[in-house]
Amino acid sequence: MAIFESNNPVLKQKTFEEASRIHDGGVMTIGGTVNKVAFLLLMVMAAAVYSWGLFSKGENVTPFMIGGAIGGFILALVIIFKKEWAPYLAPAYALAEGLFLGAISAYYGSLYEGIVLQAVGLTFGTFLAMLALYKFQVIRATEKFRAIIITATAGIAIFYLIAMVLRMFNINIPFLHEGSTFGIIFSFVVVGIAALNLILDFDMIENGAAQGAPKYFEWFAGFGLLVTLVWLYLEILRLLAKLNRR
Repeated sequence: MAIFESNNPVLKQKTFEEASRIHDGGVMTIGGTVNKVAFLLLMVMAAAVYSWGLFSKGENVTPFMIGGAIGGFILALVIIFKKEWAPYLAPAYALAEGLFLGAISAYYGSLYEGIVLQAVGLTFGTFLAMLALYKFQVIRATEKFRAIIITATAGIAIFYLIAMVLRMFNINIPFLHEGSTFGIIFSFVVVGIAALNLILDFDMIENGAAQGAPKYFEWFAGFGLLVTLVWLYLEILRLLAKLNRR
């Protein structure tokens, strides 16, 4: 998974304001962005099917899991700082994340029957629900709302970073992986924050199109939305695994 920031840090307001001053022969549209998102999702699914297939044949997919995660992280950093490269690197990011997701999903699927299909269904169901809430203005991306979600997401990212460092010293935080009551509540909260990030992403995409951001921002926005969807899927998968352990 890449980074969290709009608060997907990838889709910040300042980013669109700066890019709106630059035109490279076309401007960003919502329809064009939707097409880019659909294409990137297809790339993710194709790569995921490949690594899952290797797992089902009994092959070691750990290199795909680790390589995909690290590769996706590096590509995400490059895209964030070189937004104009998004048309070329966003598909590569999608492939890297697909390899990672396919491998880790196959592992979870071998432990808990049906968990992957449930996680995929809940992820896209949540996406559609958030889109409906945004379109009908049930939830609006106000400045206060934005500040709360950005702060919560940053807090989760810092907590996960601390947990990773502690794990290097063989110190584990039990509720991160165990199906205790507190662990399940924690996962529900994180899933909720990830889902609410979608509202900010939709708002940034709409603003980018309204402000006439350059055409390559369709790829950049598609990449940003994919970052959130990958995070959401992983958190739902983790939550379902905890529930299955009870």
